[in-house]
Amino acid sequence: MDDALIKVLLVDDHEMVRIGLAAVLGTEDGIEVVGEASNGHDGIRLAQEYRPDVVLMDLVMEGMDGIETTRKLLQLYPDCKVIVLTSFLDDEKMYPVIEAGAFSYLLKTSRASEIAQAIRAAAKGQSILESQVASKIMNRFRQPKPVAAPHEELTDREMEVLRLIAKGKSNQELADDLFIGVKTVKFHVTNVLAKLGVEDRTQAAIYAFKHGLAE
Repeated sequence: MDDALIKVLLVDDHEMVRIGLAAVLGTEDGIEVVGEASNGHDGIRLAQEYRPDVVLMDLVMEGMDGIETTRKLLQLYPDCKVIVLTSFLDDEKMYPVIEAGAFSYLLKTSRASEIAQAIRAAAKGQSILESQVASKIMNRFRQPKPVAAPHEELTDREMEVLRLIAKGKSNQELADDLFIGVKTVKFHVTNVLAKLGVEDRTQAAIYAFKHGLAE
């Protein structure tokens, strides 16, 4: 962004927070607070008017919260950088707003210099995360992902075949019930056995009953 002013929009439902931020950022070189909004709807309206480079976004606001505001704002202006500035670190708020496109995540306990640094970094395309946020994200990625049950790999048609196998149906009966050819039935049965990791139809039926898949 070179020597151009970084236009910043404040979106926070606490007036004193907005006043404090505006005062502090007003003393920072290269940063200009172009507007203040007390809710998400006004935030989007002012973003349309001022086209800010960076938005400092609160999370908890009446009406449209910071998560939904971030999502809608970035749909309209994908080049805008949203910096979350909040008191909350709980997963129910943090991960959704990051998924919505938030660029950086800071706590309201951050020093003024840290907020200004995050604004300048965002304008250059660099994200800054509160250390506690970064730790939570890293820990989340370190957690082993749950292994899907074998039957979750079955297609809808293969699941139908498995349920009919559990009823003791023959290949011909499967073909009649599903209105397909016996050759196609054999193909589906082979896939079902392979995906479930079982050797025969009896074991497939036992699997279906064991996992509550039989009707």
